Amino acid sequence: MIFSELTSNLQVQLKKDIAQIRFLLKKNQGMAYARIVEIGKEVGKKYNIKLIVNFPKEGRIDEFDMYGRRDLSLIIDHDRKRFPIDRELIKQKAKEILGDVQTEDAYMFEDKEGVRVFTKNWKIDILPHSVHIWTEFDENVTAFCDWLMENVYQMEKKE
Repeated sequence: MIFSELTSNLQVQLKKDIAQIRFLLKKNQGMAYARIVEIGKEVGKKYNIKLIVNFPKEGRIDEFDMYGRRDLSLIIDHDRKRFPIDRELIKQKAKEILGDVQTEDAYMFEDKEGVRVFTKNWKIDILPHSVHIWTEFDENVTAFCDWLMENVYQMEKKE
C-alpha cells in the first residue's frame, strides 16, 4: 500500500502549506510551483522515491483541492531498464483492476521497455524506473498503483 500511503502523506503536507502556496500563487506562480515540488520531494524522500507533482494543463495549479490527487511522477530507480515481471502481466493486471482500459508496449528502444495504460481521457506510463500517472486517483487507480509499487517496483511498506 505504498502508493496509498505516499499520496495520503503528500496530500496532508500540501494541505498544511496551502495558505503559503495560495499566497505565493498570487505573488509568483513559479515560486508557488517550486514550493509544491519541494513538498513532493520531501514526502518522496521518506520512501526513497523522487516524487514530482505535475500540472500538465493550464489552470490546474489553481485547483487546490486536487493537489496530490492526480498527475504525479514517481521515479523509483533511474538505472533500471527492465521490469522484474513480464509486461503482459502488467497489462493483464491493469485491465483486471481498472476495467475498460487499453494497454500497449511503450518506450521500447535501447533495450528499454515500458507499458502505457490509457483511455481516451487519461493515461498511466509505466517504465522500469518510474511511473507517471496522468489522471485523478480514484480507488481503482490507487489499487493498481499500489499493486505496481509492490509487484513491479518491489517496494514493501516499512513497519
